[in-house]
Amino acid sequence: MSRDWNDLFITGEPDPGEKGGDPERRRGFLRRLREGLGKTRQALAGEIQATLFQNLDEHTWERLEEALIMADVGVATTASVVSELEAEATEGRIEGGEALSERLIELLAQTARVSRQQIDLTAKPTVILAVGVNGTGKTTTIGQLAFHLQRELQMSVLLGAADTFRAAAVEQLEGWARRAECEIVTGPEGSDPGAVAFETVARAQQGGIDVAIIDTAGRLHTQDELMAELGKIRRVISRRLEGAPHETLLTIDATTGQNGLRQAKMFSEVVDVDGIVLTKLDGTARGGIALAIARELQLPVKLIGVGESLEDLRPFDAADFARALIASA
Repeated sequence: MSRDWNDLFITGEPDPGEKGGDPERRRGFLRRLREGLGKTRQALAGEIQATLFQNLDEHTWERLEEALIMADVGVATTASVVSELEAEATEGRIEGGEALSERLIELLAQTARVSRQQIDLTAKPTVILAVGVNGTGKTTTIGQLAFHLQRELQMSVLLGAADTFRAAAVEQLEGWARRAECEIVTGPEGSDPGAVAFETVARAQQGGIDVAIIDTAGRLHTQDELMAELGKIRRVISRRLEGAPHETLLTIDATTGQNGLRQAKMFSEVVDVDGIVLTKLDGTARGGIALAIARELQLPVKLIGVGESLEDLRPFDAADFARALIASA
């Protein structure tokens, strides 16, 4: 069964059972995921059907490697997966195009599974720090996440607009706060981002808020000064609340392909990134970047976005993702 919101979060509360696990809603998102990954699948499925369903030879595996690399699965990830698939086929452990295709899906799903898949919300308040470069969909993701935390888990959420460099960034987050029906902490344009982050945590503590999500400026990973400031924000938060931030989520735009992998590596060198949010999967043929990030950096993809509506953010499910990426039907 597909992963749902109650599977993603650790709340310390009793198992809600079927709460939030409407099978029809899950099937609906799986359909949207398949549609969202349509460009990637179109680039892959035809090539896979043309290779794995015909004679298997050296050229077959070369073509499969090329197709996966073109989808930004990554050279190292592709080499590992194709090598395993070829070995199993050569040894006669799997035969026939359909069986090979199914095994390919399984191997890709295994690649995408790394440790620390869940988000721990047992701290009160839990502080989530959202980081990423401009234009990745970070602010949209924050609004969507706030909406689902309240709807699916009935948790109170407070947003912190610590991207004080752009007035438009604050206005955008205020708009999402209204849509998600949660409170927001803002500061004057150009004010100290650390001060806004500090105030957000303080207000969450004083108001008994369950989760505080703090937005940060969309930093280019090549700007050392701004990256240093991100580290400062993290230190300020930890001084106000020991152990915070409890979760740092890095938003990556899937359309950037391998550049997204480089961003993830650079950010993880500055802050302790706990998980990846992969957005804009509906606009790219490079959806395989989720697998490359997971395998090469051992960073779990925890959330994926296939659009800008409130329902277009979902917990990442490796099996669903691999099937949506590869299966032709």
